[in-house]
Amino acid sequence: MNLHDYQSRAHTTSITPPGYAILYPALGLAGEAGEVANKVKKLIRDGALDKDAVAQEMGDVLWYLAELATDLGLDLDRIAEDNLARLADRKARGAIHGSGDER
Repeated sequence: MNLHDYQSRAHTTSITPPGYAILYPALGLAGEAGEVANKVKKLIRDGALDKDAVAQEMGDVLWYLAELATDLGLDLDRIAEDNLARLADRKARGAIHGSGDER
């Protein structure tokens, strides 16, 4: 499956309340990313990581990301391609370390 297919199929399960496009998936994305971090945090506390639980939360992150992209009229395949190109450019220029969007 490619990201475009996932995005299309994910949208068929959308439960975004009317009037909350963009906002609902953006907040859901933040919440689910926090759940991923919380699962990983348990590695510090418990010394063990439940990879299946992390994978499930990552799936939720992917769903909300796909919905946000759909609401914005963006394609996940294009987002992924652009991101890899930007990272490759940064690496080629020795600017992959550091911070800031305009490296």
